Amino acid sequence: MPGIRRFSLPLIAAFFALYVIWGSTYLVIRIGVQYWPPLLLAGIRFVIAGTLMYAFLRWRGAPAPTWAQWKAAGIIGILLLTFGNGAVSVAEHTGVASGVAALAVATVPLFTLLCGYFWGARNTRLEWAGIVLGLIGIAMLNLGSNLQSSPLGAALLVFAAASWAFGSVWSKHLPLPQGAMASAVEMLVGGVVLLIGSAVSGEHLESMPPIEGWAALAYLTVFGSIIAFNAYMYLLKHVRPAAATSYAYVNPAVAVLLGIVFVGETIGIEEALAMTVIISAVVLIGLPQWRRGADRPAVVVPTESRAN
Repeated sequence: MPGIRRFSLPLIAAFFALYVIWGSTYLVIRIGVQYWPPLLLAGIRFVIAGTLMYAFLRWRGAPAPTWAQWKAAGIIGILLLTFGNGAVSVAEHTGVASGVAALAVATVPLFTLLCGYFWGARNTRLEWAGIVLGLIGIAMLNLGSNLQSSPLGAALLVFAAASWAFGSVWSKHLPLPQGAMASAVEMLVGGVVLLIGSAVSGEHLESMPPIEGWAALAYLTVFGSIIAFNAYMYLLKHVRPAAATSYAYVNPAVAVLLGIVFVGETIGIEEALAMTVIISAVVLIGLPQWRRGADRPAVVVPTESRAN
C-alpha cells in the first residue's frame, strides 16, 4: 500500500534525523567548543565514531579496504572532515552564531555545482540562477554584524563549504570503499588529522570538561555522526535524491531556531534576509532533481554527515 509505505515509521524517523539532528549539531558544536578546544573536539568525535563503525562493519563481514581505498578515503576525509568540519568548529569557537554557521554551510550545493563544472558537468539555466542567487546571499550574510565581528570565522565558513563541496565531487572519481566503510575510513583519517592539527596548534584542555562538555561530545559522536549518517544512507535508497538532500534548506532554519531558543543567539535583519536568499537559491538548484527524480544524481552526496 503506497500511502502506508510512504509515511512508514522508518522514513519518518530518518527524515527527523536528517532535519532535526543534523540541524542541531551546529548548536551542540557551539556548546561543545565552550569546554573543548575546537579541533580536539572534532578529532575525538570522528576517531571514536570511525572506530565504532569500522569495527561494526568488519564484525558484520565487510571486507577490509585496500591500501588504494585507504588513501582515497583518507583524502576525502581530510577535505570533508578535517577542513570542512574542523573549520566550522573553529569558526563557532571564534564566536560565530550556530545559526549563521549552518546558513553559511547551506551554500555547499552552490559550490558543488561549481566544482562539478570542472569535471565536465553542465548546469542548467535554473542551476546557474541558483548559483548566482546563492553568491548574492553569501555577500549579504557577510554584511551582517555576526560575521563582520569575526572576519576569521567568515573566511573559515566559506572555506569549509568549498572544501566539502570539492571533496564531495572528487569522491565520485576515486576508488573509495563500498558503502558505509567509506565513511568509517574517512572519519578515522579525518579525525586523526584533526588531532594532529590540535596538537601542532598548541590546543590543550585547561581543565576536564563538565558534564555538558562530555554530553556534547557524546551527542556529536553518536547522533551527529553515526545515526544521522545511517539515516541519510537509508533515505538515499528509499526516496528520490532531491528529498534526501533537502536538509540543505531545512537545517539552517532548525539551527537558527534552536540557537535562539536554547542559547539566546540573535539573528539580525541582514542575516534573516540572507537566509531567505540562500535557501531560495538551494531550492532553485534542487528543482531539476524533483522534476527528473532518480534520473539525475543528487546535488550534494556527501559520504558522511555534512560539515557539521
